[in-house]
Amino acid sequence: MTNQVIDRIRDALRVVIDPELGYNIIDLGFVYDISVIDGAVRIVMTATTPGCPAIRFLEEGVANAAARVPGVRSVDIVMTFDPPWTPSRIEPEVRASLGFAAVN
Repeated sequence: MTNQVIDRIRDALRVVIDPELGYNIIDLGFVYDISVIDGAVRIVMTATTPGCPAIRFLEEGVANAAARVPGVRSVDIVMTFDPPWTPSRIEPEVRASLGFAAVN
């Protein structure tokens, strides 16, 4: 059951679009981990840089999207920069459309 909730949360987070890159945070590789214990969700995520002006926007979008998933009682978002985000975390087709095709 927990894996199904995690899958639903991951799908729900696809509506959260990075305003600078124009793609969802899942395909951009911003979400490092999602865990659920008794309806309490913990999402570990990042942004392109620690000084990214969209961090609060992304956190609010993640919290709102995850909270709408049935079975979710609370959402805790942990913003981390360890490991630092790199373009290699982007899904290959999105990476190519952004001009990062040569990044492994």
